[in-house]
Amino acid sequence: MSVLVTLEMPTKPETLDEFLEVMKGALVDTRNYAGCEKVETYVDQETKSIFLLEQWETAEHQQAYMGWRMETGFIDNVGPFLAGAPIARTFDIRADV
Repeated sequence: MSVLVTLEMPTKPETLDEFLEVMKGALVDTRNYAGCEKVETYVDQETKSIFLLEQWETAEHQQAYMGWRMETGFIDNVGPFLAGAPIARTFDIRADV
């Protein structure tokens, strides 16, 4: 069953544009990763936060993806762009409700 994952990343205002460019390239890989059904990107212009809305075939697919991102060092590389810790949440999709 598909899951919805949200990721909120508070960015440093002065790095927002550069970070969006980094994410533009990185999200190509995300969208092509096994199990990724879609990724949408939103920007809160007031807080300069980036909000990702991801849909995955299963939670295990998303966990494998995050493991890969950690192994490649990408997670560490985005640290300088952030003003705080990212907040990730996983939701089961309930189409029956």
